Amino acid sequence: MAATGEVVPIDVARRIALTAQGFADPRPSGRVNARHLRKVIERIGVLQVDSVNVVCRSHYLPLFARLGPYARTTLDRMCWGGANRDLFEFFWGHKASLIPVSSYPLFRWRMRAAAEQDWGSPELDPDLTAPWSVVTGMRRLTTERPGYVDDVIALVTKRGPVTAGEASPDGVRRRRTDPDPDPTTGKMWNWQDAKIAIEYLYCSGQVTIAGRRNFERLYDLTDRVLPPKLLSQPEPSADEARRELVRISARALGVATARELCGAGTGHFPLPTATARRVIGELVEAGELVPVRVDGVPQQSYLWSEAEERPIQARALLSPFDTLIWNRDRTHRLFDFFYRISIYTPAAQRVHGYYVLPFLLGDRLVARVDLKADRKNSALVVPTVTAEPGVPESGIVEPLAAELGLMARWLQLDRVQVTADSDLGKALSGA
Repeated sequence: MAATGEVVPIDVARRIALTAQGFADPRPSGRVNARHLRKVIERIGVLQVDSVNVVCRSHYLPLFARLGPYARTTLDRMCWGGANRDLFEFFWGHKASLIPVSSYPLFRWRMRAAAEQDWGSPELDPDLTAPWSVVTGMRRLTTERPGYVDDVIALVTKRGPVTAGEASPDGVRRRRTDPDPDPTTGKMWNWQDAKIAIEYLYCSGQVTIAGRRNFERLYDLTDRVLPPKLLSQPEPSADEARRELVRISARALGVATARELCGAGTGHFPLPTATARRVIGELVEAGELVPVRVDGVPQQSYLWSEAEERPIQARALLSPFDTLIWNRDRTHRLFDFFYRISIYTPAAQRVHGYYVLPFLLGDRLVARVDLKADRKNSALVVPTVTAEPGVPESGIVEPLAAELGLMARWLQLDRVQVTADSDLGKALSGA
C-alpha cells in the first residue's frame, strides 16, 4: 500500500488502524452469535481482562463496541466453557488476557523458559517475562522451601480446580464442602507462598485457568482444561512462534512502531528488545512488514502488507483496555487524544471522572464519558461527559444518546441517568 520510507498522513494511519481493528465494518443487523464474537477476537488477537466492574467487566466491552448487543453468557462459554472453549486465559498475551486457543502453541516456548529457569541463578532467561513477584518469590521458595511447588501441583492434581488460596498444602483455605482439617497438623495456611507457586505453575503451562468463581481464578491441570487435540499439536520453534505473534500484532494494528507491535509492556505480545528488532527485520525482509514514516511520529513505523484504509462510520464507547486505545502514547499520536485511566487518581485530581470511556464517532475520539452501572436502581449513570476541544457538542448529543441507550439495554438496565451538569450533559439528558 505504501512504498518503503513513504510518509503516511496521520489521518490515513488512523483509518488504517481503525480498519484493522474492525471499526470499518457495520455492526450485524441480526442476532450476534459466537461466530461474530470469534471473528472479532481473531481479528484483534486478544481481549484484556480487568477486575474493575464499574460498568461491566472490561473484556465484554470491546465486542459490544464493534458488534453491538450480544449475550455475555456466550462469551463466558467461549472463555470458560469446558474442553470446547474457544479462548484460554494467559498473562503473556497483553497482561492478563483472553486469547484464541489456536494461539496456544505460540506461547509454549515462553512456558518452557519458565519451567527450565534456574531459580538459584542470578541470571534470568530473557524470554522469561513472568511478574517480578513470581521471580523473586520462586527464588525464595527454591532456597527456603524446596519441594513446596511439587506439593502444590500434587494438591491441584488431587483437588482441582482451586483458587490460589485453596492451593496451599500448609492447610488449605477450606471450601464449605470440605471435611474438617486435621487439628494435629499444626501447620498454618500460607496464602502468599501458594500464590507464588500457583502463578509459577501457570507461567510454565503446568496449570491453567479452568474458570472463575466470583471472578477469582480457578486453576487446574492444563491437560484437564484444554482439549487433547490442541495440546498434541506440533510445537513451532521459538523463532516461528515469535514471528507469528508479531504477525498477529501487525494485522491487528495495521500500522505501528516497533514498541507498539511487541515492545515490553506496550506491545500486543511483548518480546525482549533485541529479539523484537530481529523478528521485525525478518518480516520486513519477507515483505510482510513495510517500513514507513507516519506523519508526526518520530519513530520508525511498520505497515502490515495487507492493511487497508477504509471509510470509518463508527459509533462506540471504548473500554479503557480496548486494543484500539490501550497504548496511551499511540492513542495520543493517532487521535490527538491524551488519555489516562482515572480509577487510581485521587478524587480531587480527576478531571473527567472515575471510569471514563472515550467515545468514538466516525474516525475520531470526540468525547469522554464517565459511566457507572447503578444496578440497584437499574440505571446507566453518566456523572460527567466532556466534548473534546474543537468538537461541536451539537454533533455529539444524538449519536451518544443512542449509544448509551443501546448499552443500557445490553446491560439490562432500565434507563440512562445523566447527572452531568455541563451544557453537554444537560443536552444529553434532554435527548
